Amino acid sequence: MRGEWGERGPGRATRGRASERTRERIVETALRMFRERGFEATTMRAIAAEAGVSVGNAYYYFSSKEQLVQAYYDRAQQEHEAACGELLAVERRFAARLEGVLRAWVRVSEPYHEFAVKFFKHAAEPTNPLSPFSSESAPARESAIAIYRDVVDGCSDRMDSELRAELPELLWLMSMGVVLFWVHDDSPGCARTYRLIERTVPLVDRLVGLSHLPGLRGVVRDFLDVVRELRG
Repeated sequence: MRGEWGERGPGRATRGRASERTRERIVETALRMFRERGFEATTMRAIAAEAGVSVGNAYYYFSSKEQLVQAYYDRAQQEHEAACGELLAVERRFAARLEGVLRAWVRVSEPYHEFAVKFFKHAAEPTNPLSPFSSESAPARESAIAIYRDVVDGCSDRMDSELRAELPELLWLMSMGVVLFWVHDDSPGCARTYRLIERTVPLVDRLVGLSHLPGLRGVVRDFLDVVRELRG
């Protein structure tokens, strides 16, 4: 059987599924312990013991606690993409697409709110690899920007062509402001965060909608020049 199936045999598939289950168990255990004990107080040894694997096995999947949080970023991003899919497939108005994406992020992130409150001080440090602006977070960041690129590319609204090209990253930066507000939001069901989105999106929509008018194109160019200079 081994010779017949080779590396593509059912044994390899079974091992692959078992490996993925072990990886997910380590991630789930780590996130729970981060919520309960805090990031600093939780060690890889404790995570391994709680997950029922050896320390060496835990390090085989994740070289550090920071990698475990990056796994959380990836998971949260996948859940956000799934939550946005139906809306972005049918809705063509820019404001509705943007509001739907932001609200979907708050909804899928709700189970992690307590964890985010405890963890934010680490992610807020500019030099921390867990910062959303770090090189280590680049894959999750690019995936998030891609969602906002879909928001822009799939909308039917008129807007300045140069602004359209820059808008996905600007919308992601705006979403980082929403995240910061959400972290500190202790209202029931994060109602204040939803209210922030409800009030902010129409303002963004109006500004974007005015960008193609001849009298405002110069202002748009000046704004984009500032963005490019700061980015560089």
